Amino acid sequence: MNSPSRPAARPSFATVRLRKHADFQRAYAAARKRHSPSMSWFLAPQSNLGEPAGPRVGLTAGKVLGKAHERNRIKRRMREAIRHHIDLLPPGFDLILHPRRNVLTLEFSKLEAEIVRLLQQAGAEAARGSHSPGKEIPGPRRLNSLDPGKADS
Repeated sequence: MNSPSRPAARPSFATVRLRKHADFQRAYAAARKRHSPSMSWFLAPQSNLGEPAGPRVGLTAGKVLGKAHERNRIKRRMREAIRHHIDLLPPGFDLILHPRRNVLTLEFSKLEAEIVRLLQQAGAEAARGSHSPGKEIPGPRRLNSLDPGKADS
């Protein structure tokens, strides 16, 4: 319980993490890839119907970024920068960040400024209504070979 002298605690990064592989795949299918100087990112509405959902964020760091300790350091730096600005995440949306290798050596204040700019851009896009949260997201389209409308070649 919060006392009047203490401000309400901001949610931790652990509570807004995107965890399931299926959620990552759904977000990739529903979003368009965007770029910033140090990372690529995807913004997709969440697919849960009817119930309001909080924002979620996922981080990826593939082997192309370096050895395990370097990838872990990249993710730690990004988590810390996001943790300071969790309140900027658009509610009802999933945000996935793909860092580039320069995040490892980028000055932290510059990384944090880029993440703030990216979160503001994502919030503006979410507010614009390019996606409507709570709306069912179709899965990837699969072509049925038995579709009568398709001619066999």
